[in-house]
Amino acid sequence: MTLAELRKKIETKDANLAVIGMGYVGLPVACEFANVGFDVLGVELIEERVDKINAGISPIEGKEPGLVELLQQSISSGRLRATTQYNELIDRDIVLIDVETPIDEYHKPRYEALRSAIRSLGPVLKDGALVIVESTVSPGTLRDLVVPLLEEESRKQLNQDFYAGNCPERVMPGRLLENLRSMSRVVGGMTPETTETMKLFYRNVVDGDLDVTDSLTAELVKTTENAYRDVQIAFANEVALICEAVGGDVWKVRELVNKVPARNMHLPGAGVGGHCITKDPWLLAVGAKDKEVPLRLIPAARVINDSMPMHVFDLLQDALEVAGREGDDARVLILGYAYLEDSDDTRNSPSQILELSLQATGAEVSIHDPYVLGYHGDLYQKARGCDAVIIMVRHQEYLSLNLALLKSSLRTPVLIDGRHVINSEQALEVGFLFRGIGQAMISSKTKIDKN
Repeated sequence: MTLAELRKKIETKDANLAVIGMGYVGLPVACEFANVGFDVLGVELIEERVDKINAGISPIEGKEPGLVELLQQSISSGRLRATTQYNELIDRDIVLIDVETPIDEYHKPRYEALRSAIRSLGPVLKDGALVIVESTVSPGTLRDLVVPLLEEESRKQLNQDFYAGNCPERVMPGRLLENLRSMSRVVGGMTPETTETMKLFYRNVVDGDLDVTDSLTAELVKTTENAYRDVQIAFANEVALICEAVGGDVWKVRELVNKVPARNMHLPGAGVGGHCITKDPWLLAVGAKDKEVPLRLIPAARVINDSMPMHVFDLLQDALEVAGREGDDARVLILGYAYLEDSDDTRNSPSQILELSLQATGAEVSIHDPYVLGYHGDLYQKARGCDAVIIMVRHQEYLSLNLALLKSSLRTPVLIDGRHVINSEQALEVGFLFRGIGQAMISSKTKIDKN
């Protein structure tokens, strides 16, 4: 099958589609293409997830407007189904790869899932199929890893027996469908003709711009944009630390800075999590390995952002000391275990780091999260008898906390806010010993009697 023939099949929606990896990216992508008329087969190795999807049940627990309805519609129409078997991909004209691409402890890419997907796909790859990597990868990965391995496993030749390209996803939990439809995409094929075919394909579901380029540029753009965010967040966090030290308020500073045209100071907070920002800067940096490029800013930003959960830990220890409570004897409630508000995604969550640090001191830790399984329940009941509450995630539910009721449940009235959820003056009026990211230590320094 030539690219011209594939384009005709795309135009008539007769091109059979496969999506490898039915997670936060693959599931909504599969649903969107099924919804517009394509036959879509989702490949997922977790059998329980496959069963849920085929039953029209979304395995994603967080708030995802429209996803459940779209999934049910796609399944009931017969245009979407999921499987664990790669051999069912033998008739697929277009294959999207949406698998995890983490890094190891040395900040190097771990492509086990990507390699596994390619090795499983190769033997059943249809002649003339188009393979698109949507996962975020380091610059040069399509050229140096994906294509050579796919040629080896399929015994086919690029641009003769199959085609390949890179179109990095740009979605965020909580806004998966909205982002998928409205965000611009960078479309990079291994040849200009491949790129134009990919653009025709994505136009079926993407209302935003489709910017055509080559695969290397597409890989660079995605890793650069997340590295940019990480650096900007690190700057905001460092300003927050300065504000605490000199007695300022970073939230007021940020508000006034951003009134100046072309200024966009990001949000400081209790740490950066998720599957993208914590690793993509390193994916970008690895492209400079052995190239004698001095890397200073990206590693420094990573250090700052990775340190923020421990800064929250330090704020807690300071407050407990003022309250006359020993840290190793404290009972602490963490509010929020996901890395992002109104999501169930716990990948690289700062709360995990904080939990482990608290447990290492001997503290007793409880966790509440309205979206993460295992941590549901009555927030105020979980707070009963605790010595401190730490807000780590800006979930909608936490924006309307009953501070008086929360204080009455605690043994020691310590409140730590890592996400600017609480009005500090209101917390002090209620009687909390309050600490907040980027805010001066304005609460009372008087020892609080133990209850």
